[in-house]
Parts: sequence; structure tokens; C-alpha cells
Amino acid sequence: PMTIEQIKEYLPHRYPFLLLDRIVEWEKDKRLVALKNVTANEPFFQGHFPHYAVMPGVLVIEAMAQACAMLGLLSLGQKNDGRHVYYFAGIDGARFKRPVVPGDQLLLDVEIARMKASIWKFNAKALVGEELAVEAELMLAMRRLD
Repeated sequence: PMTIEQIKEYLPHRYPFLLLDRIVEWEKDKRLVALKNVTANEPFFQGHFPHYAVMPGVLVIEAMAQACAMLGLLSLGQKNDGRHVYYFAGIDGARFKRPVVPGDQLLLDVEIARMKASIWKFNAKALVGEELAVEAELMLAMRRLD
């Protein structure tokens, strides 16, 4: 398990865009499970939607991508050095099965499907309890910034 402070050693994201609260488990080069506690205090709920708060689907995908990046970084043993970043390279087969609302706890379950050079492909799911909320195949590319 990893705390938010340990996650911040790897990911460059910070509030309000760091969307992982805890790493529950991970296996090098295979799989990672992370948690995101969705609270009514999230800044996006003010406008999406004021009469019925729903976490934007693109932010659920972003949370899944952050879990994928954590799996890649942990597998490589590479902490945030300010010189590397993971970018989206593709999103395939995204399906939204249920809304994510305040009070939900997202379980982000990601596994490496393939890795070739600096391109990684992941199978990713976001669950609330036992219910599938979102699933997608995500491709991320690690790039050096300098």
C-alpha cells in the first residue's frame, strides 16, 4: 500500500488534478489497484451538474490514466524527477456504465497489456463497489521533457 504522500513522489500532478488517494496493491510489470474517494467538495461538481453532481467521465478516465502511470513508474522504479512525463497516446473502447457521484469510492484496477519502447498499453477499469463504472484501453507514452 502507498499513501498520497508516496504517490506524490512519483506523479507530478497536484491538487486539484491529482486524482489518486491511495495505492492498495501493485505487482511490478503486471497490475495496480488504486483508490479515489469522490467527495462533494471536488471543484468540478459546482458546474457538472449543479442540480445532480456527476464526476465528468473524462476525469474518471484521467484517474485511470494516473493509475496506469503509477504502475509504469513503479515498475521502472522511476520517481518524479521533473524530466519525464506520461502523455496520453490513445484511448480505445471507452465505455461508461454508471455515473460516479459524491460519496462513491472509485477502485481503479489497471494492468499492463503491452509495453514497447516508451509506449505502454493498459487495460483499465474503474469500479464503484462491485459495479463497473468505466472501462477502456489506455495507451501512454513516456517522454523526456528536455
